[in-house]
Amino acid sequence: MTQTTATAAADEPAYRYSATLASEIEPRWQQYWSEHGTFETPNPTGPLKGDVPEDRHCFIMDMFPYPSGTGLHVGHPLGYIATDVFARFQRMNGYNVLHTLGYDAFGLPAEQHAVATGEHPRSSTEAAIAIYRRQLRRLGLGHDQRRSIETIDPDYYRWTQWIFLQIFNSWYDPERAAARPISELIARFESGGLTAPDGRAWTALTGIERDELLGEYRLAYAKEVSVNWCPGLGTVLSNEEVTADGRSERGNFPVYKSKLRQWMMRITAYGDRLIADLDLLDWPEAIKLQQRNWIGRSEGARVSFPVDGGEVTVFTTRPDTLFGATYMVLAPEHDLVTAIVPAAWPEGTPEVWRGGAATPAEAVTAYRAMAAAKSDVDRQVDGKTKTGVFTGAYATNPVSGEQIPVFIADYVLMGYGTGAIMAVPAHDVRDFAFARAFELPIRCVVEPTDGRGEDTATWDDAFVGYDALIVNSANGEVSLNGLGVVEAKARITQWLADKGIGEGTVNFRLRDWLFSRQRYWGEPFPIVYDEDGVMHALPESMLPVEVPEVEDYSPRTFDPQDAASEPETPLSRNEAWVHVELDLGDGRGPQRYRRETNTMPNWAGSCWYELRYIDPDNESEIVDPVNEHYWMGPDAKKPAGGVDLYVGGAEHAVLHLLYARFWHKVLFDLGHISSKEPFHKLFNQGMITADVYRDDRGFPVTATEVEERDGEYFWQGAKVTREAGKMGKSLKNSVSPDEFCDTYGADTLRVYEMSMGPLEVSKPWDTKAVAGSVRFLQRVWRNLVDEETGEVRVAETEPDLATLRAAHQAVAGVQTDVAELRFNTAVAKLIVLNNHLTKLDRVPRQTAETLVLAVAPFAPHLAEELWHKLGHQETLVHHPYPVVDPQYLVADEVTCVVQVQGKVRDKIQVAPDISEEELKELALATDGARRALDGRGIRTVIVRAPKLVNIVPA
Repeated sequence: MTQTTATAAADEPAYRYSATLASEIEPRWQQYWSEHGTFETPNPTGPLKGDVPEDRHCFIMDMFPYPSGTGLHVGHPLGYIATDVFARFQRMNGYNVLHTLGYDAFGLPAEQHAVATGEHPRSSTEAAIAIYRRQLRRLGLGHDQRRSIETIDPDYYRWTQWIFLQIFNSWYDPERAAARPISELIARFESGGLTAPDGRAWTALTGIERDELLGEYRLAYAKEVSVNWCPGLGTVLSNEEVTADGRSERGNFPVYKSKLRQWMMRITAYGDRLIADLDLLDWPEAIKLQQRNWIGRSEGARVSFPVDGGEVTVFTTRPDTLFGATYMVLAPEHDLVTAIVPAAWPEGTPEVWRGGAATPAEAVTAYRAMAAAKSDVDRQVDGKTKTGVFTGAYATNPVSGEQIPVFIADYVLMGYGTGAIMAVPAHDVRDFAFARAFELPIRCVVEPTDGRGEDTATWDDAFVGYDALIVNSANGEVSLNGLGVVEAKARITQWLADKGIGEGTVNFRLRDWLFSRQRYWGEPFPIVYDEDGVMHALPESMLPVEVPEVEDYSPRTFDPQDAASEPETPLSRNEAWVHVELDLGDGRGPQRYRRETNTMPNWAGSCWYELRYIDPDNESEIVDPVNEHYWMGPDAKKPAGGVDLYVGGAEHAVLHLLYARFWHKVLFDLGHISSKEPFHKLFNQGMITADVYRDDRGFPVTATEVEERDGEYFWQGAKVTREAGKMGKSLKNSVSPDEFCDTYGADTLRVYEMSMGPLEVSKPWDTKAVAGSVRFLQRVWRNLVDEETGEVRVAETEPDLATLRAAHQAVAGVQTDVAELRFNTAVAKLIVLNNHLTKLDRVPRQTAETLVLAVAPFAPHLAEELWHKLGHQETLVHHPYPVVDPQYLVADEVTCVVQVQGKVRDKIQVAPDISEEELKELALATDGARRALDGRGIRTVIVRAPKLVNIVPA
């Protein structure tokens, strides 16, 4: 490396650490790391093979970014900087560290851009990725670029399609509680060990019938399901893309419930394992709770209710209340509704049940149309007013023999249970409201414990009790009277099973995963259909199925009110791609086939990217088993295996994490990987927020153009309001990392973001507060380099006892803090050490090197430059982190009380001779002070060293 010759402003020393000096140092060291492969991490085997330590390796990951053409704002890199600090720290502690970053690049944003501009999604996406790569390189992130991937690369999505085929060609064997090859199930059918539900043998089934039969078992299957259909956009939407009032988030078009043939993933088969294995993971309890609630495991019974035209099966967690079921409710979309509706109203049907219709069919049709225009969220709103309509059919209560009316109502959803409920209005709040509205019987079967008595006519609401006795529940064969709820459940469930009309079972709130989109920019399915409509999986040799060219990226749109319309996929417009002649190697020779024209959702590529990071150049398998076991295999510290540290936003608590866990478990069951879970330790970083300024219309205005005058805010002369909010382009409050690095340097951004507060807490961006990080780095530089000459000014002497204690205590604290991801307090300890060194005439070389090595994970460019100036020729990236000598940790300490507005918020142990400035830095970094300030500015800090600090907010 060459000697630094910084050019500085005329009013400051020529060799002061500044943005000018940083602009020379930082790109030079980034280029050095790139040319020398500093962050290239070896594997045990394969193309990236190298010498690896057997027991010291660490796999660190950030959640996939989706690249935007506008680039990053300073809130985006918070987690990336944190994982980079941790990765650098681990390398210096002797770990073989795998740390890279790829790009989740399929999906709707790029397709919307293509529709609006005509630019191919690949072009705009690759341009956005290039912007991200440049910006992230400028931050000095130590990624192994050889391992970086993009989900739109055919060499990558070849394996996404391969995984789909593994799931498609598997079924869940309940006896083994694991996925098994579908070929094993087919063999059972062929041998006569299994038959179709109607008793027919496998040989008696047509190709289509075999498809449909296997579809009831496959982990990936195509089926007509209820979906959110948006004619105005021409596509199916996920629940997350539909607003609470039943309209599309994009475009505000009405959304309808419709039956369409879609690809599904049978994630529900893994419900129990997805819950149980959470106990093996080092995740925040809040995230585990969200997953448990989303999966929603509940034990109960399935019960069959005979009805003319079929049989209705319900799942109930309270089979002990069966004698209190006085009516049934089906979801409007339930398959059985049409079959059970009679031609005319039964004699004596109350007018309130008819919905004003002349016939049941008319009533059902009208109500279904009304319900289809509502979102699931809207239908689940917990209001007292319940709507519905009588189907004209009656079911038989299997325990009482009573004929009970069957309604449809929008508060029952097909996505929950069986899409049908037995209504026990005396003991369910929603059923009670419905029964009152439709003048239905309400029968008490659980003895109230609140003194209200059993006369339901006097009740204002349902009685929902579990610590109570069952009453009014007996027939000639079984009696539950006098039993507690638990005992009654067991007795009635056994009786139902003995009679063949029910069974104990487990139900999940979790639904099978809707896995297809009617869009262009996604992975094509490796599935074709023959001329009889039978589906065939493509052989692996035909992968990848690449995204074809099309003339128009837009989905075909329809009249927004045309609920009966159906989507036309963009891929279907490429006739030459859709209809092909292929030899699938199945002995039939070349045949004419039709390709699947739906695409996979954007979740697909992010379900398994951790595995490809391990072995990105492997052309023969998804990941070499030796490499996978090395990086992700289970051990004593992570019993289910997985990535050692996964950092990202809490917004992915459910969907991405559940989907990735599901795919990983299937691959584990099939023997492709050794780890049962993809991510052992999960850490959710908070957001960086920023002030949003709005004009009198409520529109955001450019934050950087707002002026503050006497506590009020003005933009272009007009008064505006200020509020806290996210940072983003739409709110006109983004701060570009490029602009920040131009003004302060990348190391300053890194140190500032790491010192803002606890990583997991959201905190406001305040450019004024950057001054503290600037001063810190300037003092580190000044302690070791003469600002006038640029020469090193360390002393070739041994440090005194006070300096040894300061250095070792700081290093010990930083080691503990970084290991636990407490970066803000680690920076505070480094500031305290550096402040101690400013009191010395010259810093002893030993202590100078300790300081540089300790600072290196946070400010790597500055540290490399200082390390070089201290006479070292090699990079410090792999140099051992300073070792703590315990003898220097023994020192008298006192307890300092940290107050905010006079109230005690924290306590810290400090040296008796600590300076006021050092004590102030430590107090401001405490978690208690950060929480109490809650983003507010600071008016003053009163320091009474060493026992008291009182922080007065602005």
